[in-house]
Amino acid sequence: MIENKDLKSGSDRIEKPPAFAGRHYLGTVNRLNCLFELNMYTVQDQTGNFVSLPFPARRIVSLVPSQTELLARLGLDEQVVGITRFCIHPNRWYRSKPRVGGTKQLHPERIRALQPDLVLANKEENVREQVEEIRRWCPVYVSDVKDLEDALQMIRDVGALTGKDGEAFSLATGIAGAFQRMQTGTPLTALYLIWRQPYMAAGGDTFIHALLQRAGFVNVLAHQARYPVLTPGALVALQPQVVLLSSEPYPFTAEHGRELQALLPGSRILLADGSYFSWYGSRLLGAPAYFEKLRESLILSDHGNI
Repeated sequence: MIENKDLKSGSDRIEKPPAFAGRHYLGTVNRLNCLFELNMYTVQDQTGNFVSLPFPARRIVSLVPSQTELLARLGLDEQVVGITRFCIHPNRWYRSKPRVGGTKQLHPERIRALQPDLVLANKEENVREQVEEIRRWCPVYVSDVKDLEDALQMIRDVGALTGKDGEAFSLATGIAGAFQRMQTGTPLTALYLIWRQPYMAAGGDTFIHALLQRAGFVNVLAHQARYPVLTPGALVALQPQVVLLSSEPYPFTAEHGRELQALLPGSRILLADGSYFSWYGSRLLGAPAYFEKLRESLILSDHGNI
């Protein structure tokens, strides 16, 4: 079993939100990127910029699918006024909320017309120049999630800015507990593919890598950055015990798995729900159970392949 770091408590954490007269709990204490200000909701986002609101956000535009799902989990239906075309969860929001473009092809004029008082963005998923343009006239919280600890802090930050401190704290605590209880078994070397033609896989400085480790896998590309391109020859040279074919951003199928099996006859090839490896919001609550089921499928299957 892989030892999981204690995420629920520590010298810089507290067990429950304290009540401060005239002030608002911001998720953690003794942390440089959270401030207490009288009559202000203020946090420092994960790129170092301070975000201050005079009241909990009332009109929110989310530019990140996983954070859109988080907002729904926190009960912010009325407050969310805009999403992207990739924000497919919850489905009722996808069908009814105004869309402001794609994550990398935003329409700032649509966003401005919605008159938001808070925009949620992400360093990797959104284009910096577009985010900076929006920041000129609206507060923007930009997440930069590299591991589980970052994800939990982002959840608490969003709770602080939206007046959902208690709900966010409970969710983050629940996620941390689920990961601590997760059983992972013997570590297996793994390759996590995100794209085809050319093949691309998750490197060692990605959130996917961090969750692979949590799930009991050893990333064979841990020494490489971001999402390296791999030739068929490079795939053969890696010889991973397991190849995980992500459902996103490329929609791998069983046919693609059989194609890869010809290159890697000794590897176990499985389709994987990419949302559990790359969505860093409320979906994390179900990730440990999914990872355990994925590992179990490797044991039950004769060869572990799709």
